[in-house]
Amino acid sequence: MAAPGEGPAHPHARIGPVDLAARVDEALHVQAAAFGLGQDEIAVRRHIVLRHLEHPEARALGALAPDGRLLGFVYGLPNDRAQWWSTVVEPCLRATGSDGWLDDSFVITELHVHPDHQQRGLGRALITAITDAVDQPRSILSAIDKDSPARALYRSLGYRDLARQVVFPSAPQPYAVMGAVLPLLR
Repeated sequence: MAAPGEGPAHPHARIGPVDLAARVDEALHVQAAAFGLGQDEIAVRRHIVLRHLEHPEARALGALAPDGRLLGFVYGLPNDRAQWWSTVVEPCLRATGSDGWLDDSFVITELHVHPDHQQRGLGRALITAITDAVDQPRSILSAIDKDSPARALYRSLGYRDLARQVVFPSAPQPYAVMGAVLPLLR
């Protein structure tokens, strides 16, 4: 069991709050390994992550190895319909009658675990820990719209498809927008 303030106990890592802005390059290394990103994409994402983390209600958790290395991370914030992500997904959600999910929801902006540490429960531990600590009654996220371990994880936690084939500018593949009532299923 974790000591108070350390976050949930996990056999492979300690899950807890992390200053993701201070560790942005390490986090992007994890994301690049998980997604196969090139240096140009990492540079663009660095700016985006740092901008997101400036939001006063942004939350970030990390999965830390015993030596302090970042094995995975999650961050998110309460949804705001004026944010870029919401403006892109809103028409797709409206078309399925699901645009109400944009109100009073916590958005999982990014969740990544280094491939060397996937399939060990770290992603599950990260997303449940962050959503357990929010005040919103539900959570939304977007994931590449194909069968994948990530989509299987989200479904097992209670996320369901709200819209599919959502196209983000410059994204090479369409995404699905998923939503779940909180707390997530265990």
